[in-house]
Amino acid sequence: MHGIIRTPPPEAATERGVAHPRIMLTLLVVMTGLAPISLYLLVPALPMLATTFGTDASVVQMTVSLYMVGIACSQILLGPLSDRFGRRPVMLGGLGLAVIASFGCIYADSLPQLIVARFFQALGGASGMVISRAIIRDLYPRERIGAMISLVIAVMMIAQLLSPLTGGLIETALGWHAIFYVVAALAVAVAIGVTVALPETRAARVAGASFRRDVVVLVRSRAFVGYALCQVLASQIIFAFAGGGPYIVEIQMNRSSAEYGAWFATTGFAYFVGNLFCVRFSPRTSLDRLIWFGLALQLIGALLNLGWSIYGLNQIPAVLFGTQMLVMFANAAVMANSAAGALSIHPSAAGTASGAMGFLQMGIGALTSQLGAWLGGHFASTLPLTSAIAVMSLACVSTMIFLVPRRKTVVSKAMIAEAEEDEAGVM
Repeated sequence: MHGIIRTPPPEAATERGVAHPRIMLTLLVVMTGLAPISLYLLVPALPMLATTFGTDASVVQMTVSLYMVGIACSQILLGPLSDRFGRRPVMLGGLGLAVIASFGCIYADSLPQLIVARFFQALGGASGMVISRAIIRDLYPRERIGAMISLVIAVMMIAQLLSPLTGGLIETALGWHAIFYVVAALAVAVAIGVTVALPETRAARVAGASFRRDVVVLVRSRAFVGYALCQVLASQIIFAFAGGGPYIVEIQMNRSSAEYGAWFATTGFAYFVGNLFCVRFSPRTSLDRLIWFGLALQLIGALLNLGWSIYGLNQIPAVLFGTQMLVMFANAAVMANSAAGALSIHPSAAGTASGAMGFLQMGIGALTSQLGAWLGGHFASTLPLTSAIAVMSLACVSTMIFLVPRRKTVVSKAMIAEAEEDEAGVM
């Protein structure tokens, strides 16, 4: 994408032996995608699990909900550990845990055993989600972090969207146990890639550095708190709409679940395109400007949907999801670049910063999805859900206005020339 995948700064490349840009991109994508892909691979097999263990579907659903809790815990634990002990050893330790837990899933004799094994599978497998962001911060300057995060997410989403279909085919052909063999094989493959091609990217720790000191520095920084809250609040828009959307479409609009799935895919496509937009324009536009562009577009989309709700115009999927696509396109710009801003505040604590954002995003997201389901399922109008999304959009804007200091950043001709020279890069 116009030279974004380029060799990191010379000092990083020479001192740390950074792999070829294509290899680095592949590693970052598979590291980030292991946990979410593993999550969605199992979803089509949930009815079969209920039959196999002779239990209610709501109990089987805990293999998903506890998995998400494991992802949240992984963020807050492994991020700081990667700052202290390095990216490679923590990443390899997490992958090892994921492999062991995958075999625990295969040989589980009861549903509780499977649920516990899934929790530890997420705890280890999600190490790549938090550490990949820290590695991007280690290797790339501030103005390129958002583009790299966007590119990794965009490529990962392709595999993630195919995961449910793949999981269904595996379960149909080989049984649900085979899904966990695939997850174990993926974790082993990622571990081999990390061992062979990923150098240690964390810079030497400053004397006296500690987890407590890192947390204090981050919490005392208005800019970090502002960027992190902006990123977390923007992510809640996704959770809220995902939680309430099925009830609105299937109950209020009396449409089929298959039709809901097709309409929901349009928002995922819009988010994908939004990430590609960031990849294209990040080298030529300051990070804060991209955030403000995304916030403005996101708020416009949210207020439009709110207006349609007030006048009863979005009681058909085309209007509701058409406007939500605008929100999701903008959401990609807000999330990637606000995450980049937060990671740039205290580079030596990038793992801790990444972990804090991931933990808040997933932890609060579990509650927000429940709120979205309640707003969508207990009312006869889209107004409650669209009102909540509009409030979240306003909250994102407020964090940037009141917490993040104004930056007078000008994109120089030299920066533009450098970006144009990179056009001959990998993508």
